[in-house]
Amino acid sequence: MSDTESRQQEKATFAGGCFWCMEHPFAALDGVVSVTVGYAGGDRENPTYEEVCAGGTGHAEAVEVLFDPGRIGYDELLEVFWRNIDPTAVNRQFADMGSQYRTAIFFHDEEQRRLAEASKRALQDSGLFAAPIATEISPAGPFYRAEDYHQGYYRKNPVRYGLYRSGSGRDRFLDRTWEKERKKE
Repeated sequence: MSDTESRQQEKATFAGGCFWCMEHPFAALDGVVSVTVGYAGGDRENPTYEEVCAGGTGHAEAVEVLFDPGRIGYDELLEVFWRNIDPTAVNRQFADMGSQYRTAIFFHDEEQRRLAEASKRALQDSGLFAAPIATEISPAGPFYRAEDYHQGYYRKNPVRYGLYRSGSGRDRFLDRTWEKERKKE
């Protein structure tokens, strides 16, 4: 990547439960250059999937989104993030339990922090959720790429991915929640 290209790209890091379910919504966006699944927010260097799943590393399953801010804004990425999680759940998302499945926005600079906090306040104030928004907003630390078999899982294993998404209750929750919002518009 040339210096010119790297200046046109920024990183965003989100934890939204199972990283398989968070990769696809971002990868489908115009202006997103790449999405990598991995681990963020913990204290062990180079954790493995097994270590993260055991819950002792402090990491969350996360996605690192490389995007072109000239084509898509960070605020648009935040909107996609919120519309793909249950932001009121603490240390879980749908069928997955444990702090490794918590929701978090890991900001890379002060502008991302400001936008993340504003979007969280707006979601809380929207009245869409009765419970408080539990998603943490924290500085981005090291991001560790997950094992190759997790990358692009939705493409490599579409049937298993579809069954997992459906069986976890994620799609039912998202459809029900955002249908209420669409009716208000």
